[in-house]
Amino acid sequence: MPDMDQKRRNSVGPVLRAGEVADAVVEAIQEDNPDKDFVIENRIAYVRVETEGECFIRQETLSEMLGRPITMPEVEINLTSFAGRIETTDTYMRFYLEKEL
Repeated sequence: MPDMDQKRRNSVGPVLRAGEVADAVVEAIQEDNPDKDFVIENRIAYVRVETEGECFIRQETLSEMLGRPITMPEVEINLTSFAGRIETTDTYMRFYLEKEL
């Protein structure tokens, strides 16, 4: 069984400023990626969300979880860092790896 450091080499996901957007992202990312297991670290000032390989956050799901419309640029403002590569559009945000280590 791989140790935690080895598992984290292939982790992807957002690091967000703590608050309502981060809380909604945690709910939305789990909803949009039901086949994934997530590690969620709440560090009071920020929230780190990680999973292996790839994950999505859909704007529609995020708005539903937040209880109001939200744009992806509003998510980006709260995004302090991320693991992996990122692709953003008006309707989703994708975190992924080009190759696994």
